[in-house]
Amino acid sequence: MITFFEAQDALIYAVKSNKSIDQQSVKKLSWLFGEAKPVDEHTLTGGYVGPRKEMITPWSTNAVEITQNMGICHIERIEMFSKAEQHAHYDAMLQTFYSILDQDLFAINHNPEPIIDIDDIGSYNNKEGLALNDNEVAYLEALSGKIGRKLTDSEIFGFSQVNSEHCRHKIFNGTFIIDGLPQEHSLFQLIKRTTAVHPNRVVSAYKDNCAFLKGPEVMQFAPATHDKPDFFGLRPIETVISIKAETHNFPTTVEPFNGAATGTGGEIRDRIAGGKGSLPLTGTAVYMTAYPRLNGGRKWEKATQARKWLYQTPEQILIKASNGASDFGNKFGQPLTCGSLFTFEHTENGKCWAFDKVIMLAGGVGYANKNHSFKDAPHKGDKIVLLGGDNYRIGMGGGAVSSVATGEYGNAIELNAVQRSNPEMQKRVYNAIRALAESTSNFIISIHDHGAGGHLNCFSELVENTGGTIDIDKLPIGDPTLSAKEIIGNEPK
Repeated sequence: MITFFEAQDALIYAVKSNKSIDQQSVKKLSWLFGEAKPVDEHTLTGGYVGPRKEMITPWSTNAVEITQNMGICHIERIEMFSKAEQHAHYDAMLQTFYSILDQDLFAINHNPEPIIDIDDIGSYNNKEGLALNDNEVAYLEALSGKIGRKLTDSEIFGFSQVNSEHCRHKIFNGTFIIDGLPQEHSLFQLIKRTTAVHPNRVVSAYKDNCAFLKGPEVMQFAPATHDKPDFFGLRPIETVISIKAETHNFPTTVEPFNGAATGTGGEIRDRIAGGKGSLPLTGTAVYMTAYPRLNGGRKWEKATQARKWLYQTPEQILIKASNGASDFGNKFGQPLTCGSLFTFEHTENGKCWAFDKVIMLAGGVGYANKNHSFKDAPHKGDKIVLLGGDNYRIGMGGGAVSSVATGEYGNAIELNAVQRSNPEMQKRVYNAIRALAESTSNFIISIHDHGAGGHLNCFSELVENTGGTIDIDKLPIGDPTLSAKEIIGNEPK
């Protein structure tokens, strides 16, 4: 059943429980919701904006846990809804408009889409925005002929993500031919050459989620054990300094708050997943956009004509992205301590150049125990543990869509590819990893962050040298309407 509470600030709290809530618990919930009053009606009419019924929010997860700590049992979900007009602005990927709130508020009445055999891979590629080139389409068609059956939507979608420019760096690793002559080095080899010639303090680079530099010997101040309340102790360890930077350009262009937030969250994950587990300390954020023209624009900004934007204006991007990156860092517990901003437009020969697809660069510094700075190879029989939230229809196709020009595909495809921020869950995952990284017996063999490309990319990189089988029935599903393609390809929150 669902019990409603109404607060003075036009908020409705919907509490789903598997049995009737007693009066003592009702009083506790009323206090928890800021003296919100319980509503006698089982149905509320009017306009409301709230979370999609298919997606349990991070806020709900925390709220339910709080009620459990308060001794309130049987509560399964709590969500917030705000009174609103039908045309109110809201994030359509996370929220929806409800004309009524009733006892079927969280009921889901449609089934997952079935697995589809694809007849025309080229057409499917264009329709779904998979960014496959002609050679890749030809390869998949030949593979289909070789195995004697049609490839499924899950298989083609998965290949497109794992083999995307975002995940494979095909251009950076490709052979460049200039004036008919193949060049000796790829772009990536040229970048790596600097470290090869001048390694200095580099311990590990270009082979992990982050790079490690030689660090000092320090006194580690950590609990003696992490599975129960315990005394803190001091232990000398030799350290490595972790450094990381990554771009989150496409998501920040399309949806600045969540795009920049998950950019910061992603680079934090990369440093956590360095070696056999490391600890993040501080972060940075860099933004490059076209002219924002605040208050009409500065003198040099008026030299070029403002353009119509596909998604957000440069001004909106700078405000929302800055808020998003800081929000994730603050909620996770890693401050953003520095950054930079560069705006640019230039007209020449009748063409305007600018950062229409913005640059959002997230970076950071941390440290690890030097003994944990290299991964080991997994072997048959090792356990693979997936840490984090449930699977939802978010981050779908992020690897492929990030590899092409923004706006090349439809709004629905591009918005669906944006991750959603969940710093609270990431903090919980980090606490588990930190417990092992600070212990005297870290049994982690290898660790990988879960980002673009979903499970397929994460797991395939984790077992790259050995191979493996993914049992999707064992993956935690938050949205029961997910198809097989969506289960295997989403980015869990």
